[in-house]
Amino acid sequence: MRQPLSRELSNLLERGRDRQLRLAVTGLSQAGKTAFLTSLVNQLRHAGVEARLDLLPAAREGRLLGAQRLNQPDLGVPRFPYDPGMAALRDTPPRWPEPTRGISELRLQLRYRPARSGWLTPEIAHLTLDLFDYPGEWLLDLPLLQHDFYSWSQAQALYAGEQRRGLFSEWLAAVEKLDPAGEADEAQLAALAEEYAQGLRRAKKAGFSDLQPGRFLLPGELEGAPVLQFFPLPQLDASQHNTSRETLEALPANSLYATLAARFRYYQQQVVKPFYRDHFRRFDRQIVLVDVLGALNAGPERFEDLSSALRQLMHSFDYGQRSLLTRLFAPKIDRLAIAATKADHVTPDQHGHLVQLLEALLAEPLKDLRFANVPVKALSLAAIRATEAREVTHEGKRSPALRGTTLEGEEVLVYPGDVPARLPAADFWQQQGFDFPGFRPMQTTSEALDHIRMDAAIDWLIGDKLT
Repeated sequence: MRQPLSRELSNLLERGRDRQLRLAVTGLSQAGKTAFLTSLVNQLRHAGVEARLDLLPAAREGRLLGAQRLNQPDLGVPRFPYDPGMAALRDTPPRWPEPTRGISELRLQLRYRPARSGWLTPEIAHLTLDLFDYPGEWLLDLPLLQHDFYSWSQAQALYAGEQRRGLFSEWLAAVEKLDPAGEADEAQLAALAEEYAQGLRRAKKAGFSDLQPGRFLLPGELEGAPVLQFFPLPQLDASQHNTSRETLEALPANSLYATLAARFRYYQQQVVKPFYRDHFRRFDRQIVLVDVLGALNAGPERFEDLSSALRQLMHSFDYGQRSLLTRLFAPKIDRLAIAATKADHVTPDQHGHLVQLLEALLAEPLKDLRFANVPVKALSLAAIRATEAREVTHEGKRSPALRGTTLEGEEVLVYPGDVPARLPAADFWQQQGFDFPGFRPMQTTSEALDHIRMDAAIDWLIGDKLT
C-alpha cells in the first residue's frame, strides 16, 4: 500500500539526515527471527531501566533513554505482534512466541543524549528504526529471481543426497516418466504439485533448509491457487540432460514444459519480485540468524544443505558503502552481523567454537563482503535466555553443564555436547553425536528479558548512530 505523500517526504528527510535505519533481520525458518525481534524491542524499550546492555556504550553511559513504538509506515501491513509475544513468554509455564506466518512491521523511535555537545548538537536526539518480520519459508524464494525455469530445474538440490532424494521418492518416480514435450494435463499437474509440496514439507520436518518454492511450505493467501501448481523437472538435471534449452523453449504453449515454465515465471514475477521490491531492496543494516546447532543435530546432509541455502540467499541482498544518494534513492546494506542463535543451548565454553563454525559455514559469502569493504561481525547469542550455566562435580572433577526445562516440561541438568570449531569432515559425523535439546524460555519477573550478547548485536547494528 502506497504511503501518503507527506509521510514519504518525512521519511525522505529523515533518511537524508541519516536519522532513519531499516534493519533486515534475516533467517530461515526456526532460526529465531520472532524471538530476536521480540527481544530487540524489549531491550530498547527498557534501556536505562532494567535491560542489561553493558556492551552498548550509549546504554552503559546512561545516554540511551529508551524507545517508543510509533505508527508503522505502511498501514496495509499488520504490526509486529510484540505484545502477544511478551504475553506468551510471561505465561505459566512460559511459551515461545508463535512463529511468523505472515508479514508484519514495527517502527521504533529511540531517544538518546549525544556523546558530544556543541551548539549544533541537540541535547536530546532520536533515531527511527524500522523492523520487518516475515516467514522464513518465503525468504527461500529470493534466489529464484536469479533463474528461469530451465536453470532452476537444473539447480535443484533435491536430486542429490540419499536422504533427501528418499523424501521425494514417490514424486520423482512419477515425474521422471513425464515427457516435457507432451501435452499438459491440469489434473495431473495439480496432483504432482501437491505431492512435490508434501515432499518439501517432509524435508523441512527432517531438518533440510534449501527448499523451494517457499510458498509451497506456507502458502498464505495463495492456498490452492494455480500459481502454486508447478514443480521442477528432474529430466533437466545438467548431468543427464541432452535436450537443448532452445528446443524446449520452442515447444507449444500447451506442452508440459511450456506450462510449467509459464507458471514459474508468473510465480517469480507476481509473487517473489513484489515481495523483494517492497521489503528487501531498502535495507540499511542486516543481521543473519543461523540455527547452527539445529543443523549439527540433523546430520551432515542437512548441515551442507543449510550452507547451500545461506550462500544462495546472501546473493539476494545489495551490499556496499552508503552515501547521501544511496541513502535516499538506492539503499545498500553497509553493515552486517551474522549470529549463531540459541547460544544458551550449549555451555559457555563452547560459544567460541560456535562462532568459528558459523564463520566457516559462511566462508565464501564473507570473503565477498570483506572484498566489498562491508564491515561484518560474527557472534553467538541467545535473544531470550532459556538456560542457566552450571558446574557439576563428578569423581572430583568439575565440568560445565546447563540447567533448564525441556519443551516437554522436564527439568534437566545436562552437558549437550562439544561444538566443532571447523566444518566437520566426513569421518567426524561417524564418531561424534550431538544432542542439543530444545528448552522452554526461562520464567522471569523482570520487565527486561534475559539474554546473551543481544547488547553486542545492538551495538554493532546501530551503536554508531547513537554517538
